[in-house]
Amino acid sequence: MESIKAMFWKPDPAAQLRKCNQLIRKNTRELDRHVVNLRQLEAKTRSLILQSSKSRHNTPQQTRTLAVELVRIRRQSTRLTTSRAQLQSVMMQVNEAFSVRKIEGSIRASTSVMKDVNSLVRLPELTGTMRELSQELMKAGIIEEMMDDALPSGEEELDMDEDAEEEVDKVLSDILAGRMQKTGEVPSEVPAAVAEPESEPFADEVGLEDMRQRLAILKS
Repeated sequence: MESIKAMFWKPDPAAQLRKCNQLIRKNTRELDRHVVNLRQLEAKTRSLILQSSKSRHNTPQQTRTLAVELVRIRRQSTRLTTSRAQLQSVMMQVNEAFSVRKIEGSIRASTSVMKDVNSLVRLPELTGTMRELSQELMKAGIIEEMMDDALPSGEEELDMDEDAEEEVDKVLSDILAGRMQKTGEVPSEVPAAVAEPESEPFADEVGLEDMRQRLAILKS
């Protein structure tokens, strides 16, 4: 019935606007869920770093590996937070476009919305729902048809750039310094493992693997 109506009547602008806003809110909730999970994962990784630094059975490199993973988690969280802001910008511009349509009787394509949508559709966390939103925005005439190369070809890895080493050093310094303030311990080197005769063996490999699995689930 709807398809027959579509052949004779133009889409209802109010219905189109509701649909677009529903999809934007859906994407926003999805990003919020991922950010919350990443914050939980960040807290767990901080705990693993502290445990690793106290164990006599781990090397400083193992502790540093955990710090690298923590930097990756934080970068991904920042990326998703930025994407959420982009979504809110898209919502405001979409609402503005429909308001102008009421006055002028027509709608104009927005290069700004097009740019944000192209960026958001590449996110592995939003691939499916952003495709649906882009289709609705194309139907409404707010964006033009996207090229195939604008769509995601697969999951993008978070590469550690040349500034990562400094960022990892800062992470270790902040976390281990906080531990020293609480315990009064002074490690022989940072981020060297702290010798504690009574400490229990810490299964770093198991903890790190568990953390990596959780991060992989968040990306999937």
